[in-house]
Amino acid sequence: MVAISRSSAAAAGIIAASGIKGRTVTTIPKDGGLTDFLRSIISIDKESSGGGEPFYVLDLGTVVSLMETWSKSLPTVHPFYAVKCNPESALLGSLAHLGASFDCASRAEIESVLSLGVSPARILFANCQLGDKYGALPDEIDPLLAKAQSLRLSVVGVSFHIGSGGETGSGTYRGAIEAARAVFDSASRLGLPRMHTLDIGGGFTSGPQFEAAASEIRAALDDYFSGEPGLNVVSEPGRFFAESAFTLAAAVIGRRVRGERREYWINDGLYGSMNCILYDHATVKCVPLAVASNGLDPKCEGKPTFSSTVFGPTCDGLDTVFTGRQLPELGVNDWLVFPDMGAYTAAAGSNFNGFDTGRILTHLAYTVDQS
Repeated sequence: MVAISRSSAAAAGIIAASGIKGRTVTTIPKDGGLTDFLRSIISIDKESSGGGEPFYVLDLGTVVSLMETWSKSLPTVHPFYAVKCNPESALLGSLAHLGASFDCASRAEIESVLSLGVSPARILFANCQLGDKYGALPDEIDPLLAKAQSLRLSVVGVSFHIGSGGETGSGTYRGAIEAARAVFDSASRLGLPRMHTLDIGGGFTSGPQFEAAASEIRAALDDYFSGEPGLNVVSEPGRFFAESAFTLAAAVIGRRVRGERREYWINDGLYGSMNCILYDHATVKCVPLAVASNGLDPKCEGKPTFSSTVFGPTCDGLDTVFTGRQLPELGVNDWLVFPDMGAYTAAAGSNFNGFDTGRILTHLAYTVDQS
């Protein structure tokens, strides 16, 4: 751990934000700092309570960087963070401080956002996802608009959602924005009041895929909506802000050797944080942190590896995190570290078999560049 000033405006503002103020935030260097921080948490917990419980680390510095990326790549699109993705109060508080608004799908989510001092004007109520069950086909647009007109309903705009992780190109966003333009034109032709809102949905991931999607969106908005006065373009990103900001650490609580194969049990699994494997089609990544069996080299760099299976803690055989992955030899009380575990993980976990996902603690870090 290194002593680094928190005097920067971004760090100071985040640390004082609602949902974070009063909690311990540890500044760590970007290069190698997370491993040291994880080891310190494991050591402190072991000394104070016997340790061994799974935990998260939320990197607030990553949240700041992601908001900077969003603002640079989609400057005309206002993000409404999808609270259902991960309702951790420190994440909500940091996003509120950075200027985001919020997509809430229940009364409880609305109350959690309001409790942070966020204005109701910054909340979008999104009770259901668009898909085959909801939404309109192109030939249904005019009849629906005409019906709304006859009922004196206020139609304010168009919303679409192309699906999670669906931003990899092929003109999908361009096609959706072009279709939205056609709806705006139909409303104008029918004499409805001018529509003013375009919601381009969510499902974004961070990284190169986002940059490609943002480029396509910017170009399509310029082509189809550049002359639209007073247009409010919004989006409902969840995983973009949550996924890479969280790291999960789980302890090895059991092991078995079968020839050249290794089997490990950890204290989180598919009924807990890793429900994303079932419900979100996620493929989790992990790295070893062998603090008990190999303390001098906990990452086990250069060590022999074995085909390994990792099980969760419950009695259900379905609770299998992965099979056939190469891992070094691990022992009980070693740890596995899972990066990119912020999206649809703890938010959808259960307390099956008494393993209560809601009891998993989140430790706060703020990565800083030492250069």
